[in-house]
Amino acid sequence: MAVPKKKTSRSARDMRRSHDALTYTASVMACPTCGEPKLNHHLCPACGTYKGRVVRPVASATEVVEAPAAE
Repeated sequence: MAVPKKKTSRSARDMRRSHDALTYTASVMACPTCGEPKLNHHLCPACGTYKGRVVRPVASATEVVEAPAAE
């Protein structure tokens, strides 16, 4: 069984554990087209644009999608 020869100092132990308390904060920016918040380097979920181009057309809130009638 491996046993350390020397005691790990408080400084070395705490520096090793320093990344345990970090939390991930994603980079959020405003979409240049519509102004909605979006993740950097991602498609805008509100308008479907990326780098000024429409990549995916998004149905607007005024359009109503009707479900097929169940028979």
